[in-house]
Amino acid sequence: MASPEFNLAFEPAYGQAVPVASDVQRITVNNPSAFTFHGTNSYIVGDRSVAVIDPGPEDEAHLQALMAALDGREVTHIFISHTHRDHSPLSRRLQAATGARIVAEGPHRAARPLHQGEINPFAESSDLGFRPDVTIGDGETIEGDGWRLTGVLTPGHTANHAAFALEGTGILFSADHVMGWATSIVAPPDGSMADYMASLDKLIERHDRLLLPGHGGPVRKPISFMRALKTHRRMRERAVLGRIRAGDTNIPDMVKVIYRETDPRLHGAAALSVLAHIEDLVERGEIETDGPPALFGSYRPATRK
Repeated sequence: MASPEFNLAFEPAYGQAVPVASDVQRITVNNPSAFTFHGTNSYIVGDRSVAVIDPGPEDEAHLQALMAALDGREVTHIFISHTHRDHSPLSRRLQAATGARIVAEGPHRAARPLHQGEINPFAESSDLGFRPDVTIGDGETIEGDGWRLTGVLTPGHTANHAAFALEGTGILFSADHVMGWATSIVAPPDGSMADYMASLDKLIERHDRLLLPGHGGPVRKPISFMRALKTHRRMRERAVLGRIRAGDTNIPDMVKVIYRETDPRLHGAAALSVLAHIEDLVERGEIETDGPPALFGSYRPATRK
C-alpha cells in the first residue's frame, strides 16, 4: 500500500529551545513512545512577550526547560491543541508560574456518545479535568506582542482538536492532525474518521507553506504531503471494504492482513482506526452490521436493493 513520504529524521534535543522559524522555538518533551515518536513538541511563539503552544505532559524536567527558555519573558497565553495527556496537563503548572491565560477549543469530549456496554479505550489518555480560560472558535484570532494566532478547528483525532495559524507567516501549528513521521491515530469514540477527512480537506485548501506538528519535525511541502495522506486514508478505507467483501467479518482478522507490516505494538490502535473507517462506511451504506459499529462487531457487505 502506497504511503506518504514520512520523515523519521529528527533530533529531539531534549531540554533545549530549538529555533524553527522567526520568533518560534521548539522544545521537545522526553516522552518517546510508539505513539509520540521522540516526544511531544512545545512551541514558544514571539519575542519579548510570548505564547506557548502545547506545554505537554506533567513533567518536571520539561517545565524547567520551558522556564529556562522563556528566560523571564512574559507569557500571556498558553494554547492547547487538544486534551490528550501528552499535550495539555502541564498547562496548569505553567499558568501558575506565569499567570498566562489558557486557550483551547474546549474541554475534552468524545466525537460521539458511548454505545451501551462500550468502554473508551483512550479514556486514561485524556485530560478530563482540563478547562480553558478562553475558548477559541474557528477563525478567531488572539493577538499578542508581535504575533497573532488564529484557531483552525480540525476535529478528527479528537473532537476538540485545533490547529493554530501564525498570521502573516504561512505557518500552521498542526499538532496531531498532520505529522511528518506517521499518520494520526483516529480512534472512536474520541476520534471520527469522517471528521478527520473533512478537516484534512480544510487544511489542504489553506495552502500554508510550513506545518509545525505536535511530534517530529516540520512538514515543508504540506500540500503534496496532505494530499498523499488523503490518498493513503482512502486506500485504507478500500482495503477495509475489500477485506469485508472477501469474507472477513471481524476487525482483528482485518488488522492481521491490512497492518501485517506495522509494529505489533500499534495493532490495538490500528484496530481502532479500522473501526473509525467502518463507522464511516456503515454511515455511508457501504457495509452493514447488527446494532452500532463496535470493535468486536460482525460486518458484512451492504445488501443492495
